[in-house]
Amino acid sequence: MIPNTDFDKPIVELEQRIEELRRFSAKKDIDLSTEINNLEKKLRNLKKEIYSHLSPWQKIQIARHPKRPTTLDYVRLITKDFMPLAGDRLFGEDKALICGFATLDEKKIVIIGHQKGKDTKENIERNFGCAHPEGYRKAIRVMRLAERFNMPIVCLVDTPGAYPGIGAEERGQAQAIAENIRDMFYLMTPIVVTVIGEGGSGGALGIGVGDKVLMMEYAYYSVISPEGCAAILWKDAGKREEAAKVLKLTAQDLLGLGIVDEMIVEPEGGAHRNPQEASKNLKNSLLKNIEELSATPKEELLNLRYKRYRAMGVFTEAKTS
Repeated sequence: MIPNTDFDKPIVELEQRIEELRRFSAKKDIDLSTEINNLEKKLRNLKKEIYSHLSPWQKIQIARHPKRPTTLDYVRLITKDFMPLAGDRLFGEDKALICGFATLDEKKIVIIGHQKGKDTKENIERNFGCAHPEGYRKAIRVMRLAERFNMPIVCLVDTPGAYPGIGAEERGQAQAIAENIRDMFYLMTPIVVTVIGEGGSGGALGIGVGDKVLMMEYAYYSVISPEGCAAILWKDAGKREEAAKVLKLTAQDLLGLGIVDEMIVEPEGGAHRNPQEASKNLKNSLLKNIEELSATPKEELLNLRYKRYRAMGVFTEAKTS
């Protein structure tokens, strides 16, 4: 059974009730189709009511759902012939960032993405999707291979942030992220970035420079977590819901602000409830954008990439008398 968040407990309870009636009907050979149909209609209406009025904090809860599809889930569902590449050729391998060659509907691509674990053991192994500097150095190494072989790059962002530990800082965490951001502006191959879950701070930006930036409907993308923002602004991490609202970190907010180019619709209740449908929507969006960008001359691609980010944060100055 899928773990539930606080706001969707009524949905889970109703789903359990329907499943119990189905089992009872089959076991006792009693026709309960009318009762089940009525409950299913009630369930559809309840889902529509709850998921059409989600707060930013509730969307963050969906983005952090433990059953939400990860990068490797999407690799399995939308690509074939995946060939992983490991190591940064300087320090070692970072399992929080996966990189490799793959085929997307007969199109050869390079895919790079943060990878969380499915359980506590795997999360520890993958550092909860928080990459070290060697992960970012591996990513840019593989991106340069994509440029050399004229292959589009697909980046899947899903991290609370880069790992902030002493070892990572000693090995140049900030520099690795900064160099990735700089170098991605000069890669002469199409780059499509998609925030599939959490898009946290510099950890996301380390693979987040793209010609097109997409977001799943219930993902978030922010300079800081709501908890961190609340702790800094109000000295109270408990004000995370208020922080989530003012940060404007949802796909809908960022689409309106021009930070992202497209929102990918998720199945009702989130991608974890129907990974196949979520994958189909993601694949269609990636193919459309890759085809569009591949038809753009490389020199123009770099110019448009620069202009895209240069236009962010526009402000006007008031005239003084």
